[in-house]
Amino acid sequence: MAVKTSQSEDPTFELMTRTGTLRREGTRSEMQDLEIIASAGASFRPGDIPPPPDGGLHAWTQVAMGWIAIFATWGYVNSFGSFQAHYTSTLPQTPFQISWIGSIQVWFTFFGSAFSGRLLDAGFWVPTFIVGSTLQLLGIFTMSLSTSYWHLMITQGVVTGIGGGIIFAPSLALVATYFEKRRGIAIGLVTTGNSLGGTVYPLVVRTLLPEIGFSWTARVLGFINLIGFVLVAIFMRPRLPPRQTGPIIDWTAFKDVLYLCYVSGLFFFVWSVYYTFYYLASFGQDEIGMSFADSSILTTIINAVGLPTRVLIPFLADRIGPLNTIAPAGMCVAIVAYTWLAVHNETGVYVFSIFYGIASGAFQSLMPTGVASITTRLDTIGTRMGMCFSLISFAGLSGPPIGGLLQSKSLEGAHVWAALSSTLAAILLVLARVLKVGWKVKTRC
Repeated sequence: MAVKTSQSEDPTFELMTRTGTLRREGTRSEMQDLEIIASAGASFRPGDIPPPPDGGLHAWTQVAMGWIAIFATWGYVNSFGSFQAHYTSTLPQTPFQISWIGSIQVWFTFFGSAFSGRLLDAGFWVPTFIVGSTLQLLGIFTMSLSTSYWHLMITQGVVTGIGGGIIFAPSLALVATYFEKRRGIAIGLVTTGNSLGGTVYPLVVRTLLPEIGFSWTARVLGFINLIGFVLVAIFMRPRLPPRQTGPIIDWTAFKDVLYLCYVSGLFFFVWSVYYTFYYLASFGQDEIGMSFADSSILTTIINAVGLPTRVLIPFLADRIGPLNTIAPAGMCVAIVAYTWLAVHNETGVYVFSIFYGIASGAFQSLMPTGVASITTRLDTIGTRMGMCFSLISFAGLSGPPIGGLLQSKSLEGAHVWAALSSTLAAILLVLARVLKVGWKVKTRC
């Protein structure tokens, strides 16, 4: 992938006119690196791309539409903790079994994003979005008719997850093509839909479920997404013409120790974070004695408090480097995770939710940015990012069920496992930083 970039405007990059690639010669804003290729497969070629408008009504409209798309996909996924608490009290299945519904949904959303970005490159944004949004809505509305565990597994887990995976990556990539200098803030604003969606959906569930029941609550969620998707379908349009895509898998990445170390760190973080997000509400209900309404607010809190950090932390990373930022964020997540062992009352669980949401929100905002910072060839960032999402999707798939299985035997054991996973993630990310620049403290990376 190559980006048409003027050397006079960006002296840290050298345009390779013979090969059509763009190679990193120095360091520049890692958020800009990320947003050049927010999807797997955004293949840019020099000479055929007009400069991005970098603002204006049409460009900012794409930001608003991208925000809606992320709100309705990852925001909805992040609200599963409220459903976990409800299903635990209404279904005969164990928390371990119930968590597979959310895990399957996360896996399809992550894994599918590695491939759906290719469809945007090929010029199929409109049919891609229509198929993805239709599947997601189909999953939600058929979820409202579900009466058993396996119904929910298919509707909320599989169908909704596939639909979200088809929408997620192309929406983010499309917005990135409209900006260059303001790309960081544009994508930063789009990704706040993740946290705000994870805040709003649990509030809707908490408010409506006791009043109108599960079926109509699910339908209300579906209508919310339907309205948003109609707006996206009308106003969101790609800026670039169809272009040739690159390979889905960069096999040289598996020989890159730095890349493997970084992705492994993300894997262990995701392994534990979705267990925490999904089980926190049921923990408040089953262990602390909170009502369903009060325990559901925990899911809202843990998502809401991460909203400011998702905007602010990437700007800090632009100054000191993403690896210098994500490694300390990982340490903070690990430290807070250990404090879960000391939570035995409502005050404690609220405090834990706040600090864990802040730390994990900061970490998650930097995950894709770090891929850009450790990739030497700009034209392979998209491919390596897609591979990264695909690999960590298996952590999202297995983490909550493993935590649930451990929790059925020992609650403390499950919490220790989550904390140790976060600790290992932080260690691997520190190691990734050392592999890149050594032990030089003041070096940006």
